[in-house]
Amino acid sequence: MATEARAPATTSVTLVINGTEYPLEIDPRVTLLDALRERLRLTGTKKGCDQGACGACTVLVDGKPILSCLTLAVMHDRSEITTIEGLERDGKLHAVQEAFVEHDAFQCGYCTPGQILSAVALLQEGGELTPERIRERMSGNICRCGAYTNIVDAIRDAAGRTP
Repeated sequence: MATEARAPATTSVTLVINGTEYPLEIDPRVTLLDALRERLRLTGTKKGCDQGACGACTVLVDGKPILSCLTLAVMHDRSEITTIEGLERDGKLHAVQEAFVEHDAFQCGYCTPGQILSAVALLQEGGELTPERIRERMSGNICRCGAYTNIVDAIRDAAGRTP
């Protein structure tokens, strides 16, 4: 006897992304990354390895960097989520974005959104920004093009620009 296939149940969630509320009906198994990219078309957050190893999918949730491919969207109902699209203000890039451009801290650009959001979180933490500390805190973000030296320089420069 064949069983009838049923569509997965959905659940209501409100994602607060870059200050805007997005009420969604989603399958509870949808990752935050897929909700951002596939449901909301916020494609700045990149899908790299889809296993939490590369950092391309990094976003900020309540100010803390997380890997959006490893967390379910339903876990972040009403959390404050910041994506790369939410950093610029009134047409002006965030200080970290400006510094990445000025220091050529990217080549292909694929990892750049995750790198920038991790750098923003690092600067918000405060503390001394030695090259060693920056490398340690950014170690979860992989750059296949090898722009690491420029990334460290950009973060140190941005630290002097951010309030």
